[in-house]
Amino acid sequence: MALPENMVGEIVDGELVASPRPASRHARASSVLGAVLGGPFDLDPNGPGGWWIVDEPELHVAQDVLVPDLAGWRRERMPVLPDVPFFELAPDWVCEVVSPATARLDRIRKLPSYARQGVSHLWLVDPHAHAIDVCRLQDAHWLLVVTFGEDDKMRAEPFAAVEIPLASLWIRNAPSPG
Repeated sequence: MALPENMVGEIVDGELVASPRPASRHARASSVLGAVLGGPFDLDPNGPGGWWIVDEPELHVAQDVLVPDLAGWRRERMPVLPDVPFFELAPDWVCEVVSPATARLDRIRKLPSYARQGVSHLWLVDPHAHAIDVCRLQDAHWLLVVTFGEDDKMRAEPFAAVEIPLASLWIRNAPSPG
């Protein structure tokens, strides 16, 4: 709570980790992906439905406090979205948008925590490389199912019912920070 407003605090393996708020590439990829999935899977009564999709939920799972960029719970596991400041039920899907500042934390420290909690699906979005790794939990380890990139039209578990045009996630022709 004592962190500046421009920082996100998480507790990973008992250690407080502070990360800067997302830059525009990161925020754009997360925002578009949340909108694309939230429409048909969460909000649209004519879509496939069955999910709660939440931006930056705070998760209190075991000893960790994690804040994925996006998370989703199957409504069969969480029939009602609780009115709470944080979630104690691990999601069924998480999405981490990796940036140069958070890649090590996201890939090396947070992924094992999500696996320990039984999160069944994980997407790693890299807005600098214009790529998404789709992973599935198998035997307590992450299995890379497929990688999509650039302008691919993506259909991926657990949201394969909807095609995601990846070109809409990326900021192009923008200078990268040095």
